[in-house]
Amino acid sequence: MAKVPSTRIMKEKASPKDAFILNRGEDDQPTEKVTRSLPAVLPALPEGAPNNRLGLAQWLVSGDHPLTARVWVNRVWERLFGVGIVKTSENFGSQAEWPAHPELLDWLAVEFTNPTTLPSVGDERAKSWDMKAMIKFIMLSDAYKQKSSAPENLFKKDPENRLLSRGPRMRLIGEVIRDQALFVGGLLVPKLGGPSVRPYMPKGVWSETNRYGNLKNYTADTGEGLYRRSMYTIWKRTAAPPSMLLFDAPNREVCNPKRSRTNTPLQALALMNEVTFVEAARGLAEVMIKKGGNSPEEKITTGYRMATGLTPDSETLAIMLKNFNRRNDQFKQDKEAAKSLVNTGESSYDSSLNAEELAAYTVTANILLNLDQVLTKN
Repeated sequence: MAKVPSTRIMKEKASPKDAFILNRGEDDQPTEKVTRSLPAVLPALPEGAPNNRLGLAQWLVSGDHPLTARVWVNRVWERLFGVGIVKTSENFGSQAEWPAHPELLDWLAVEFTNPTTLPSVGDERAKSWDMKAMIKFIMLSDAYKQKSSAPENLFKKDPENRLLSRGPRMRLIGEVIRDQALFVGGLLVPKLGGPSVRPYMPKGVWSETNRYGNLKNYTADTGEGLYRRSMYTIWKRTAAPPSMLLFDAPNREVCNPKRSRTNTPLQALALMNEVTFVEAARGLAEVMIKKGGNSPEEKITTGYRMATGLTPDSETLAIMLKNFNRRNDQFKQDKEAAKSLVNTGESSYDSSLNAEELAAYTVTANILLNLDQVLTKN
């Protein structure tokens, strides 16, 4: 029982504390007494629900009003298309931007709470508040399956694709980029649940913000803790994982319901040099050598398809082959550099492989994991 985590909980008081409208906001000038209540324009609490936070939670998911469903559907739309039907997803109040497609938002919200056309997920039919079914429904729509390319005049007329004239195109979030690299490199541990893990981080990452605490000397995990999904990474509010911050992850010091998306040279610097990505590139390189075919062209094509899901055109393949040959020659001349590269990270490489050749394919794989087709949803 000592290992079972515990958390503090809050409990409603038997009799709520009195609340008053304050004259000009002055604490010592209470006027009219007020009680808990929902806006009159909205439906009342469900029958039998207590007039407290539990009752409010029951009301939020009762399906008798459109607020919760509209907000959630809009956030899913933003996640998939890059911008919500209501652009101001962080603000659904009176000063929010008007929906680009009001009827679509209304219909999706109703369908989410009372499904009639949502597809089944697995062997089960869609149920009320079925998140997986709604995501599947949107992703199978004609609007989502469009190509992201379009004539220049359409980009000028509708730069944010609010008219849905093309498919979504946006950079992936940092957590997905890391998980994707680990998966392609064959390192991702798909285990579910459990305590937080400590992946690789720069030396002294927490030292300045935790000089006297128990987190000052950050030590990375060994084994599977290095390769768990990013959602399990331990997070300190005043010192978030640097590679996540580079990709616009919020530092969690304040509530941030909407992430920004930037593209900076530091992102490329991290993807080319951070231990996780170099190690993942080596994992992909091993697969390219072992299962990619007999010739360098076949191996590079295999790696390209694993990273992007596409087949490289002749020009791309020729450029990558030329660079691979050049690096292969360099590593043959500098065997220590090759050994240093393939020994990056805790996991060990297959010693039966030629270290110089593996190093050359590792650099090639590193480039593949940095391609626009890999980092951008097209």
